[in-house]
Amino acid sequence: MSEKRERIGVLGGTFDPPHIGHLLAAVNVRSALNLDRVLLVVANEPWQKVGSREISPAEDRFAMVEAAVADLVGIEASDLEIRRGGPSFSVETLEALRAGQPDADLFLIVGADAAGALHTWERAEELPDLATLVLVDRPGMHAADPPRGWLLERVEIPRVEVSSTDLRSRVVEGRPLDFLITPAVATCIAQRRLYGLADA
Repeated sequence: MSEKRERIGVLGGTFDPPHIGHLLAAVNVRSALNLDRVLLVVANEPWQKVGSREISPAEDRFAMVEAAVADLVGIEASDLEIRRGGPSFSVETLEALRAGQPDADLFLIVGADAAGALHTWERAEELPDLATLVLVDRPGMHAADPPRGWLLERVEIPRVEVSSTDLRSRVVEGRPLDFLITPAVATCIAQRRLYGLADA
């Protein structure tokens, strides 16, 4: 009798900082698709954002993700892209996961707003052969259809208006972070003096 294939979700991001929206996506997709675990893969150099703003060091962003998921069952922080170094591309991450666990089923989790831009990703034509695409929808927002060729799942999650950009501003301005990030992430930000706290 063959062993059950592990089902692994892959949610990549800059996570600068990780917030409740990221966790809602991970937890709800894991439940809806009966995944064994979901990896929050921290980008080393997020190619879509480099040059657009200052990005926190990868080790600080990984520490925040570790703090965010510490008490969540089946949700894990991954430093795979950090250890690989250089720009972070999903195709290389999926290839590495496939090489390490050739019998696993991989699920690439992306936000609804990313669906229409998948064709711009590095080696985009190779991605459908590596994973099932999971589009995270919010009530009242239906994602654009991705390029042809994907096995596709859609998962609806609660709509929460939160962004990492706003959170960074809140830290600088001393506005509340309560219920937008976990207390452990807030502690991590304070301990590492992130987002201008060292200058405060």
